[in-house]
Amino acid sequence: MRDRTLCVKRPEVSHEGFVSLATPTYRASTIVFDSAEAYADRSKRGPDGYTYGLHGTPTSRTLEASITALEQGLRTVLVPSGQAAITVVFLSVLMPGDTVLIPDSAYPPVAGFCENYLKPRGISYRVYDPMIGGKIADIIDDSVKLIWTESPGSTTMEVQDIPAIVEVAKARRVLTGCDNTWATPLYFKPLAHDMDFSSMALTKYVGGHSDLLMGSIAVKDIALHKKLKDTMRMIGMGVSPDDCALALRGMETMGVRLAHSGRVARDFAERMQSRLPQGLVLHPALSGAAGHEFFRRDFGGSSGVFSVVIPPHAEGALSDLLTAAKTFSIGASWGGTHSLLAPMTITRAADPTAHAGTILRINVGLEDENDLWMDLEPIVEVISAPRRRERLPEQHHQLDQ
Repeated sequence: MRDRTLCVKRPEVSHEGFVSLATPTYRASTIVFDSAEAYADRSKRGPDGYTYGLHGTPTSRTLEASITALEQGLRTVLVPSGQAAITVVFLSVLMPGDTVLIPDSAYPPVAGFCENYLKPRGISYRVYDPMIGGKIADIIDDSVKLIWTESPGSTTMEVQDIPAIVEVAKARRVLTGCDNTWATPLYFKPLAHDMDFSSMALTKYVGGHSDLLMGSIAVKDIALHKKLKDTMRMIGMGVSPDDCALALRGMETMGVRLAHSGRVARDFAERMQSRLPQGLVLHPALSGAAGHEFFRRDFGGSSGVFSVVIPPHAEGALSDLLTAAKTFSIGASWGGTHSLLAPMTITRAADPTAHAGTILRINVGLEDENDLWMDLEPIVEVISAPRRRERLPEQHHQLDQ
């Protein structure tokens, strides 16, 4: 071979005796076949075969298999984000004339996708109270083909009665799915509760370092896996092997990160609850939280995300307090090593007055918990100020006036 060919063609190198603890990153667009016949028959390789880089490499297959094992499923697909995981499920199983039910506590872009994309194409949606439980039977008609859940709910942290919803759905032959990003399969396994789809934003705890975007959908039915793969193939959806390698690396420490962040977050939530009016601290592990009994029954632990409702008297001070934080950063997303504060405004379809105003979402990372509390304590002080004034007789008299 001439020099320019040698620049392109690689010599065979033996892998004998080489075993790495790290998963290799296989980058590929083109997959090479041994023969023209093998290329012509590539469609016969099935969903687990290699045909084109967009549809998977050994790196992505390793991540899929790892998630499948954690989810106690049969197959997993990888998509570019957590939101993509939800939309791919919807696109795979819903047709014009069908209806999907979504909880009022779901990640807000879910309702946006239903309203702005599905609805104009003849697919309906209805929003339900996340605490509806088995009474969801009352809103299921023949058009309902999918019930979506998110437990705990995005920002407001309601825990749904998943077994009750699944029991009703199975009786009516309706598919069910869950956004399980908050708990991850380490603390809750939707497929083990007989749900059909379990999705995650791998961007969060699996990636763990705020440097990748990816989502996953796990199933225990091979026919549903085929529907997902067919949908992804038709719209040209795939993920980067480099991002898969980052996710695999992040997964190795997810257990210890989740345990630490969950412990510190729960401690912070309990401290806040002891100093603030009832109902302002939103954490499913707290007594009195919406769905706390379901959390205790179904979950193996809690992660590092919870919320605090900011009452009207503290709204004006919040911006300066967040800006002054030394350890927390201000930003969206969560589940990484860096702790985050995100002021959120929530609009509820079922009850527009619920959770009016600002809700501060708190993501606990891996920094020293004493440094983190120094950022949170001034916020707690501002929120609890009226409560302290009420204890002083002269100020109590002034308030009465």
